[in-house]
Amino acid sequence: MKIIEVKNLNKKFKIKEKEKGIKGSIKSIFKPKYKTINAVDDISFSVEEGEILAFIGPNGAGKSTTIKMLTGILYPTSGDMMVNGINPSKERKKLAYTIGTVFGQKEQLWTHLTPYDNFKFFGAIYDIPNKEIETRIEELKTTFELDEFINTPVRNLSLGQRIRCEIVASLIHKPKILFLDEPTIGLDPVVKENIRKLIKQMNKELGTTIFLTSHDIGDIEKLCKRVIIINKGKILMDDTMNNLKYHYLNKKIIEVKLKEKVNLQDEEGISILKSKGNNLKVEIDITKKDMADVIKLLDVDKIIDINISNIPLEDIITSIYKDAKALSI
Repeated sequence: MKIIEVKNLNKKFKIKEKEKGIKGSIKSIFKPKYKTINAVDDISFSVEEGEILAFIGPNGAGKSTTIKMLTGILYPTSGDMMVNGINPSKERKKLAYTIGTVFGQKEQLWTHLTPYDNFKFFGAIYDIPNKEIETRIEELKTTFELDEFINTPVRNLSLGQRIRCEIVASLIHKPKILFLDEPTIGLDPVVKENIRKLIKQMNKELGTTIFLTSHDIGDIEKLCKRVIIINKGKILMDDTMNNLKYHYLNKKIIEVKLKEKVNLQDEEGISILKSKGNNLKVEIDITKKDMADVIKLLDVDKIIDINISNIPLEDIITSIYKDAKALSI
């Protein structure tokens, strides 16, 4: 069953242009010039109930604008959308009872209140009977392991604890869809992993549909089976995570500091990105070259420090964007 349906959705913004200097400022007051930006440009997609979808792209790609339209905050210029059978533009209040939102960079909790008091407050907002709120808080407190700090003011919580509480606050009314915008931003690796486990658990046990935006490859790789990539308002790719990984995540970056220079050359599966003194930066295609073999070529005894990372998400999106442009020619 499709819980989100989007057809030919568009959002245009009219922005005032200003020339440089004082003259330009004065001119823009009396003879303003405008340009139109297609923040979201004729996109269509659907999301199945219970799915965890990654909706990703670079800054300014149209992600936030799309989410704001799906949650009823912004009205589309044209196109159709249904979220849990509700038109967000026409029935925003009704929709609010069926969705939850968590923005990693924006707090929705009152920081001077405890998590418990916040949860009670949110329960009251959603007209949940007091007895039912207490039961719900108890369930979520156990699931998200909040016992230690549920009665501690939010301002005294760590970032990881606060994010957990933000998610719980968004689940208090049992939403069918949860919009997560950068939920692990700024968290250390251990806390990130805990948040990911909780998201997966929530999806599995509660059947909550997750609409996720993130710049963290780990979030996408460990949580999502499907990825939609958007750039400049257009959908560039809508595919499974397995296909994306096969085509675009099969490369790793090795940055290594050596005791002495190693004579490593470009060959199939190995590309030297940077070589300066005893520092080396190499791109490895793991479908063509085994990582262990590359380490041997570098000579383990000569390695002082090494870091292995994924290709940056921005680079992956750029590659996909270039491929999309090439196919359209």
